[in-house]
Amino acid sequence: MFVVRELLYAVILFFITHFFIRSLLFKNARKLPPGPKGWPLVGALPLLGSMPHVALAEMSRKYGPIVYLKLGARGMVVASTPDSARAFLKTLDLNFSNRPTDAGATNLAYNSQDMVFADYGPRWKLLRRLSNLHMLGGKAIEDWAIVRKVELGHMLQAMYESSIRGEKVVVAEMLAFVMANMIGQVILSRRVFVTKGTESNEFKDMVVELMTSAGLFNIGDFVPSIAWTDFQGIVRGMKRLHKKFDVLLNRMFKEHMKTKHERKEKPDLLDTLMDNRDNSEGERLTDTNIKALLLVFFLRKHPSTPLNLPRVAIEACEVSGYYIPKGTRLSVNIWAIGRDPSVWENPLEFNPDRFLHGKNAKIDSRGNNFELIPFGAGRRICAGTRMGILLIEYILGTLVHSFEWKVPDGVKLNMDETFGLALQKAVPLDAIVTPRLPPSAYSV
Repeated sequence: MFVVRELLYAVILFFITHFFIRSLLFKNARKLPPGPKGWPLVGALPLLGSMPHVALAEMSRKYGPIVYLKLGARGMVVASTPDSARAFLKTLDLNFSNRPTDAGATNLAYNSQDMVFADYGPRWKLLRRLSNLHMLGGKAIEDWAIVRKVELGHMLQAMYESSIRGEKVVVAEMLAFVMANMIGQVILSRRVFVTKGTESNEFKDMVVELMTSAGLFNIGDFVPSIAWTDFQGIVRGMKRLHKKFDVLLNRMFKEHMKTKHERKEKPDLLDTLMDNRDNSEGERLTDTNIKALLLVFFLRKHPSTPLNLPRVAIEACEVSGYYIPKGTRLSVNIWAIGRDPSVWENPLEFNPDRFLHGKNAKIDSRGNNFELIPFGAGRRICAGTRMGILLIEYILGTLVHSFEWKVPDGVKLNMDETFGLALQKAVPLDAIVTPRLPPSAYSV
């Protein structure tokens, strides 16, 4: 009996010693980036709060440019400086070329069938190629220049009429109206909304809700064992919203098919996508792929995300001496980089002149200079980068040239933001506009 007890003690001691030695060796050999310890089960999720990009920026000031967080059962690494962003999005671009599968990709993006969330591969390359060829590439953008001119004219006319009536202009509603119609003309050869009103405003609200809900940190994505409870209600909201968009897209499909013969000589983007669907050779698109892609296009009017779209490590790797395990989620805090005083002088000051002189004059926002990457970088850079830059310059320049702007009397301009996949203004911008040009300039 004594021998058995001693043998049992020896076995237990062996395993305890083996465990601690292995832990020490593993820790020394595979050093994770620094970061907060977090709580049992949920990890650092509670530390993110309602404004995760702000909380993560504060963590980077404490722990350094690369921060590692354990969020429930998942690991996440956050890059918050130009150099750390370059390491992930350029040096290790291929290893971080996929997106994580989460509730947003599953319930809003047709189970990751769109160009944004699909895995990097033949289907993604086909979606990207068709999009560039017929809508987002340089030649395609030139081809629909007349569409931009006409639709912006409709918006200016609506704003002019509001000014004559002494009504304020809700800028977000106007932009939703013009962008939906621009994209509708290219994709469907028709305007989505004939006039600005209830229908266009409802569409704008749907888009804002989608961009907000898709950016939320859904606890079920990080603690799979409790995902079925959906106690935040995020998944239920996503499914309800997805049904609304699906009904809208199905209606567009049916209406478009009825008039296909009218576009035989000049097919639009949806015609091209459907032709690929019916092609029996090579990589083919499905109806689900096409609907997911159209949904992405109608969301292109929104700004880039504060944390960039997340990526995931395909294989384990090393960055700046730190070990990054396989499956780790990557976020690049674009918001923090843009407000870093070591990168930008007086970063919170509105000073467009900073881009006219010195080192900032050569900065390119198309993913080559990591001090300014509003569209991301690498092979998963936003496909609409070229279009986004052009539309911002064209629309903003036209609005400033066409009207004098001021906020309504007694109203203070509110610059607070609401977190989501894209940052929204917490309080929509209302403005009183006064025409600067002759009345004839506002007629379509």
